[in-house]
Amino acid sequence: MSLLEFNTRLAYPSGFRIEAAFTTPAGVTALFGPSGSGKTSILSMIAGLRRPDAGVIRLAGRTLFDRANRINVHPEDRHIGYVFQDSLLFPHLSVRRNLLYGWRRRRAASRQIALERVVTILELTDVLQRMPHTLSGGQRQRVALGRALLSGPELLLFDEPLAGLDDTLKQRVLGYVEQVLKEWRVPTVYVTHNADEVRRLASYVVRLHGGQLKATGPPEEVL
Repeated sequence: MSLLEFNTRLAYPSGFRIEAAFTTPAGVTALFGPSGSGKTSILSMIAGLRRPDAGVIRLAGRTLFDRANRINVHPEDRHIGYVFQDSLLFPHLSVRRNLLYGWRRRRAASRQIALERVVTILELTDVLQRMPHTLSGGQRQRVALGRALLSGPELLLFDEPLAGLDDTLKQRVLGYVEQVLKEWRVPTVYVTHNADEVRRLASYVVRLHGGQLKATGPPEEVL
């Protein structure tokens, strides 16, 4: 059974159009393609932050969007964790309160991931009381990853989380991402234009160009 079913259309006033239909298995799927190919827009549609003009989106059989039947589940009810390119931490909350933001909004029975374990894996113990503006870029991305994970998501979305980091930090943060995915095995869609990241993380690839689907399959075939 496919984990994610995506089949939508979206047109921008500029004339750029996204028209893509694909399914993904459980595990890590990379949305791969050059900048401007529509990867982030697709992620936003999956998360409910952007509404398609037409189509259907389903997650594990649950309909998140169906234009014909007027279904559009609110982002907070989709149970999706989103790690943005620029982390987007709440600036007025400490690291600890950022981490617990989504966790506190879940019912106790669905809190299956422990704060202590996330803090240990992401090595955040020493910064829990600090404010986001005092953190390095790598630390902010680790907090963003922890916050998304602690929300108890059915699906994790990563929007080029290593962009803007220098090569040394990229390798460190990528190592943390690998640890998280190995430990909790949350199904993931990972946006990147870097083939090395795809080879290192993904078991399935959706390749895009100009808003159109070009290929799907395992990395060794698609790349």
